[in-house]
Amino acid sequence: MAAALVGVRGRCALCNISFELKPWQLNAIAINEPFDCPYCHKGVEPSCPKQLKQFKSLDNLGLLRPSMIVLTCAALLVALVAEWIGLISVVGQLNVSLMAVLIYFMTLRYARHRQRMTLTLREVKPLPVEQLAGITGARFGQR
Repeated sequence: MAAALVGVRGRCALCNISFELKPWQLNAIAINEPFDCPYCHKGVEPSCPKQLKQFKSLDNLGLLRPSMIVLTCAALLVALVAEWIGLISVVGQLNVSLMAVLIYFMTLRYARHRQRMTLTLREVKPLPVEQLAGITGARFGQR
């Protein structure tokens, strides 16, 4: 996941406290790994598959800002050249420039709005001791 994610919160279903998720917690969610709630210290993971899908779709917004900067600069440059050539007037160039900047800010506002979400986190049942012993034995046996 991108490190620039801001506004993703988690709400523990056990202690009912909302908290800002740290980057390592976001990475744990992205790879479907449970982590401890910082307040009740129980293992938690996202509970709703729909929320998990929405969270994973945030990765697509990573290149939005640089792409919009390039697009806005290109639109401003084209408007400037069109005004120099005489295809549009100075007022037309100003209108094109203002529309490009307006679209840039509206797109980034929408992206920030999409990034603000609260994930409901449910408790993860710990594995029985017999399974943990089998997993540990298998891992040590591989070496």
